[in-house]
Amino acid sequence: MGGGTPVLRLLAMILGAVLGAAPASAAPRAKSYVVTIQQMAFARPPANVHVGDRIEWVNADLFVHSATAADGSFDVELKPKARTTIVLRKAGTIPFACRYHPGMKGSLVVAK
Repeated sequence: MGGGTPVLRLLAMILGAVLGAAPASAAPRAKSYVVTIQQMAFARPPANVHVGDRIEWVNADLFVHSATAADGSFDVELKPKARTTIVLRKAGTIPFACRYHPGMKGSLVVAK
């Protein structure tokens, strides 16, 4: 049984740490969602989004649009056919609109 036993124990510990389950306190993995702007309207925002999730805004229109949060938590401008991504940084209901077309509105409900 020579000196290999401590090495095997060390390898088993390392392998266990690499392959083992994440600690219970680990935060859930962030998810990505897409909100498309088309025909002068925002698509329905996703449900069940959380702080840390990403929203990709896609402008499928021929006009410049924005996605501007009423509380200032995000403000993105999208040229025609452009896309950009934000990370949700706070929980709550966040109404948003297009700066250029105030009739274009939506709301994100963000959980912790």
